[in-house]
Amino acid sequence: MGADGGTPLLERSRELGGAHRLYRHGHSPVHALPPHTKLAAAFAFVVVVVSTPREAMWAFGLYAVLLAFVAHRARVPAGFLLKRLLIEVPFVAFAVLMPFVAEGERVGFLGLSLSVNGLWGAWNVLAKGTLGVAASVLLAATTELRELLLGLQRLRLPPLLVQIASFMIRYGDVITDEMRRMRIARESRGFEAKGVRHWGVLAKSAGALFIRSYERGERVHLAMVSRGYAGSMPVIDEVTASRAQWSYALALPLTALVVCLLGWVL
Repeated sequence: MGADGGTPLLERSRELGGAHRLYRHGHSPVHALPPHTKLAAAFAFVVVVVSTPREAMWAFGLYAVLLAFVAHRARVPAGFLLKRLLIEVPFVAFAVLMPFVAEGERVGFLGLSLSVNGLWGAWNVLAKGTLGVAASVLLAATTELRELLLGLQRLRLPPLLVQIASFMIRYGDVITDEMRRMRIARESRGFEAKGVRHWGVLAKSAGALFIRSYERGERVHLAMVSRGYAGSMPVIDEVTASRAQWSYALALPLTALVVCLLGWVL
């Protein structure tokens, strides 16, 4: 507990209320947009990027410039964005292997035999994957989790899916904290997982965690039913967007669409 007697609790309530590690607090024009407009814009942008022919390499460069402009308007530093792009490292590793394992015509480079189809495939994965991840990171950096859920609700996503996502976000930290306490309990008794022979203990811990999570879910459900829950959550904040806000949000995917069409024509 802090000097004011409640700082940690306040910070915890803010985390559960919507703040997350990818979010960057700000007052930019992008932050101010309604969440459902940003969700629609990000989804449309990714669809356009995926639809772009891989041979139009210049188009992907323009897409990157568009995202850089959005990041500038959102006041999201380049370092913040690049650090979060590390999540795509597994896809980068997969792309690097493609020129070596793909079949077809081959070319030599620095003494290596590389597949032409593999090189194009690697470029396709890297370019489109990086742009898609960057768009998602910008969306998360400018929109709190609670607002994202409201946006999904506004876009008429099935209510059940929205509720599942809401509970997953809210109780993810609770389950993580339960795992941490179980790990501390094992270590306090001298347990250290050093090899295959300890996997049985870890499997039992995972089973115990599942049972505890299931029982917690049952208790939460009964508590909700006792308070009038009938299968849907009440909508407290009605999110709306003006025509100007929609135009501002859709400027990104519409510009990208023009670039994509030029890529197919040229």
